[in-house]
Amino acid sequence: MKLHEHTRAPIHLVTGYGDGFIQIGAQRHNAPVALSPDQVIAPWIANIAALDAAALAPLWPLAPRILLLGAPPGATANLPALRSLCAEHAAALEPMNLGAACRTYNVLAQEDRPVIALLFP
Repeated sequence: MKLHEHTRAPIHLVTGYGDGFIQIGAQRHNAPVALSPDQVIAPWIANIAALDAAALAPLWPLAPRILLLGAPPGATANLPALRSLCAEHAAALEPMNLGAACRTYNVLAQEDRPVIALLFP
């Protein structure tokens, strides 16, 4: 059997998160971030209340099929409207707490899945 080395470009991964911050690689962010394996969109929007069609518009050219919405407890978004918008673009919206979103994103990104994490520290 002949084996071939599989090489790929480095991807952006969450290396830390906590109260009021998200760390991607060596860079620390204190504001919301939209993160794909190939791109970090920061600054992005001011807060989760600003999450609407206009905020998601720059993400559609990246062709995500999964959007992970990671926010701290108590943060609210208009989920029915966001889910409808995502469905129009053949993407699933998965809300969860910030830690779960960071961990899930890292796994999916390393599996080469078409994922974007919407992270709100």
